[in-house]
Amino acid sequence: MKASLLLALVCTAVLAAGARADAPEEPEALVKKVQELAQKAATMAKSAFSSVQESEVAQQARRWLEDNADAAKQRLAWLKERLAEVWKRAPAA
Repeated sequence: MKASLLLALVCTAVLAAGARADAPEEPEALVKKVQELAQKAATMAKSAFSSVQESEVAQQARRWLEDNADAAKQRLAWLKERLAEVWKRAPAA
């Protein structure tokens, strides 16, 4: 996540430098262009952050499933045994 934020800041700096090169005499136009580029960079950073979060959530879910798969299988086996016992004890109709 820090890398994505750093990348966004670098992109903003590069875009600002490009904007300055495009409009060296017009400070108002430069400010407007830098604001537009900063907004684009912020949008890119949010998108990158969102994808990083989604990736982290997916990794956590995979880890949880891996960690709990054996426990779930054991619990299901235990339930199967209990149901078999209850079924045997039930009076035949």
